[in-house]
Amino acid sequence: MMNRRNYQKELDEITEGIAASGKRPSLCLHVCCAPCSSYCMEYLCGYFDITLLFYNPNMDSMEEYEKRRDELQRLVDEAHFPVKTKMLSYDPDIFYKKVKGYEDLPEGGERCFICYELRLEKTVEYAALNGFDYFTTTLSISPLKNAEKINEIGERLGERHGIRHLPSDFKKRDGYKRSIELSREYGLYRQDYCGCVFSKRLRTE
Repeated sequence: MMNRRNYQKELDEITEGIAASGKRPSLCLHVCCAPCSSYCMEYLCGYFDITLLFYNPNMDSMEEYEKRRDELQRLVDEAHFPVKTKMLSYDPDIFYKKVKGYEDLPEGGERCFICYELRLEKTVEYAALNGFDYFTTTLSISPLKNAEKINEIGERLGERHGIRHLPSDFKKRDGYKRSIELSREYGLYRQDYCGCVFSKRLRTE
């Protein structure tokens, strides 16, 4: 049986190399919401010049999309994180076309993997177009998200587009716990579902 990879250890090795080099590579960081982004920014800003890419066509409504987008910008402004932000437009039709036929699958399965790939593909395309050194996503901070699958997709897309995928499992080392602390500190809107209509349905059943 193969040993599972330790993505946090792999990230440590990369950041140690960056610290030793004295150079700050650029990172395109896909973000889903302010709470998940909080710890990731606090951690990664010590090593990278970061642009946040807010791209989430899976949101169940424009209201939810705008609430998360605006809360992310508020966090960046109030916490004075040294990052740039790029907010892409809301186009849910893209998401629904991608997951057509997978609507009744359980949460955490193939439909979610399609959603990971949809958002990561847009991220790597943006990173390649704008000359970034690395790309990754905040999604792995959630205990409900499959970090192994997220990294697998990221590596495959990175190889296809010629951009280095930054390995991550941000929930490690109490990353998820720290995101909760930061959410309380800044009074962040902390949603109780991932954002899509399918996860919201589970919450209300």
